[in-house]
Amino acid sequence: MQELDPSILQKVNTWLQGNYDADVKQQIQKLLDDKAYTELTDSFYRDLEFGTGGLRGIMGPGSNRINKYTIGAATQGLANYLKKTYPGEKIKVAIAHDSRNNADLFSQITAEVFSANDIYVYFFKALRPTPELSFAVRQLGCKSGVMLTASHNPKEYNGYKAYGADGGQFVSPHDTAVMDEVAKISSIDEVKFNRVDTNIEQIGEEIDELYLDGITKLSVSKDAIKRQKDLKIVFSPIHGTGITLVPIALERFGFENVILVDEQTTPDGNFPTVIYPNPEEKEALTLALKKAQETDADLVLATDPDADRVGIAVKNTDNEFILLNGNQTGSMLINYLLSAWEENGKLTGKEYIVKTIVTSNLIEQIAKAKNVTYYNTLTGFKYIGELMTQFEGKQTFIGGGEESYGYLIGELVRDKDAVISSAFIAEMTAYYKDKGSSLFEALIDTYIQYGFYKEKLISITKKGKTGAEEIKAMMEKFRVNPPATLGGSKVITLKDYELSVETDLTTNTTKAIELPKSDVLQFITEDGSIISARPSGTEPKIKFYCSVNGKLASKEAYKETDKQLDAKIDTIMQDLGV
Repeated sequence: MQELDPSILQKVNTWLQGNYDADVKQQIQKLLDDKAYTELTDSFYRDLEFGTGGLRGIMGPGSNRINKYTIGAATQGLANYLKKTYPGEKIKVAIAHDSRNNADLFSQITAEVFSANDIYVYFFKALRPTPELSFAVRQLGCKSGVMLTASHNPKEYNGYKAYGADGGQFVSPHDTAVMDEVAKISSIDEVKFNRVDTNIEQIGEEIDELYLDGITKLSVSKDAIKRQKDLKIVFSPIHGTGITLVPIALERFGFENVILVDEQTTPDGNFPTVIYPNPEEKEALTLALKKAQETDADLVLATDPDADRVGIAVKNTDNEFILLNGNQTGSMLINYLLSAWEENGKLTGKEYIVKTIVTSNLIEQIAKAKNVTYYNTLTGFKYIGELMTQFEGKQTFIGGGEESYGYLIGELVRDKDAVISSAFIAEMTAYYKDKGSSLFEALIDTYIQYGFYKEKLISITKKGKTGAEEIKAMMEKFRVNPPATLGGSKVITLKDYELSVETDLTTNTTKAIELPKSDVLQFITEDGSIISARPSGTEPKIKFYCSVNGKLASKEAYKETDKQLDAKIDTIMQDLGV
């Protein structure tokens, strides 16, 4: 880039001349002096927006970065929204943060702005998991909540998850209403930063107790746990908030042999032992797997920095530890929960489960077989939370999840919850071990019974303004020219969630999609493969989800069938050109 776009230069000058801290101005001036125009463009070309996970970005100066001012403006906008939505009411909010660098500082700023707007703040005095924040919003009768976290993103990132009165992340039209209020703030001078101490109350252990007590009451297989209480569980919080509650939850469930990965138990926003603090990545579980091999463990659990996602590893039939992906773990959890509820005579016909549109259809097959209602939502756990709020008191939510390692059991919270999920994954492992089966063997049995579903996700990263434009162009290409065949099978259905239209390509007839608009395309082939393309709402990525399936004749046929499905996925991705 030879020079700076005039509109971006104007924004830069607003920061240089405005009421911003001197050190921030110095950082921006240095970028100008160094002619770091690409970085300046990426820092200022837009204002950070609420996506599927709220506000998230790289830390640093600029309108498209996470810093004191973007956090302050978001909070002022949220405060303005709350005061308009609840006029004359005493408004309460809850705030928590994870282990990320500056998360404690950003949570303090958030509390200060709310308090200055005469909003009462329940402030977690130390780091806590995201799901506990969701729980606290409901428990304390708050109108909103904020979690300072960038979930599993790299260490350069931070973020801001905003929650509504139901404990779920804001959904339409409230999310856009908050965004509108933020957009109305034309100057940082409109943000009230002056803390009012009487409007801030610290909370902590008392909420932990209520939350843990609620989790423990959800347990379905207490007798199996009693018999398998010495189940060897290796747990890593990957330097995050999971250390605060996951070991205690496992202990409350009755597990007596939890082995911690010592090198990763200390909260640290630099995540020194991993490249990415993401339990979806095998590399992040390297130390946990090593510990599991040393101790001959039954199960490995690892949570992300804000403890809303959990990755697991189990032994296969060759006695080697393998990672289960989010679709496998989610499917197993639903199968276990429905089986255990059935065995305990708890299924009344009013229960339901939920998954997202890019999560394995194996879950649907299990729900159908058990005669339990299932729902599909858009990607983003906020949509699952929205459905739970809609059905509260009318139907019973057993569990749900999404392929990106986020699950929820029971109705305590309205977001994915790795604390609850870790306890239930351990309970599920004990349940199957009590029946003489490993979790991996139970997975193969599930495939034999319901069909072998295999999924793969490919993410392509495209950073900055040019990256966003490339992603938009890719989606437009697929929208205008959908593939005729994928993996040797004819594409018979195109679902365009942005246009809310499902097209039967064999008859060229259309019908409406009854879900909110979202930039997602799905191609469904004659042989039942489903391929989805979706730009991420929280990261500079476009994601391609591929799901194929076939029959699994026997346990002996597992490896060969697995290989065939892998080859089919590879062919489909090649056909797509990704």
